[in-house]
Amino acid sequence: MSGFDGTEYQARFDALAERGVDVHGEATFVRSLVPAPGMHCVLDAGCGTGRVAIELAHHGITTVGVDADASMVAEARRRAPGLEWLEADLIGLALERAFDVVVLAGNVPLFTPPGTQHALVTACAAHVARGGALVSGFQLGRGYDIVEYDASCDAAGLHLVERWSTWDREPFSAGGDYAVSVHRR
Repeated sequence: MSGFDGTEYQARFDALAERGVDVHGEATFVRSLVPAPGMHCVLDAGCGTGRVAIELAHHGITTVGVDADASMVAEARRRAPGLEWLEADLIGLALERAFDVVVLAGNVPLFTPPGTQHALVTACAAHVARGGALVSGFQLGRGYDIVEYDASCDAAGLHLVERWSTWDREPFSAGGDYAVSVHRR
């Protein structure tokens, strides 16, 4: 699959970081769910250029990044060749491994073809270890709503434990335009 220019995409985040913008909110959020670095593993599902996975790895957390876009995975491999990067579609993903946290950062459900979000959530949830979490952040009001997402998580055996409006844990309010959700097995 191709549709992005991984180098160009990453350049946007590099420019933000150079201006002093914190581009690691998702990784900081995930780190708060992983109590002991090195003892846990995170699947960065829809990893793009690896921004979240690389930051987690800098903090001693084992990470695996998966993305369907060859250009994004190539940029991730260029930036962090020592990490595990897989080019694969998340729908139907079957790694035969469980992770303490599976993170869908950056509107991943919205990049999936319409009508396939349930399959995406089901496949990602299948990789969540017992006691682990599926964490997702995406914009609302773009054809996929939080009620559908919660129903897919529930059907996969995951239950909502936290919901925020930002990765910085601003309180969630109905009618907001973004949700960060933590569902646990």
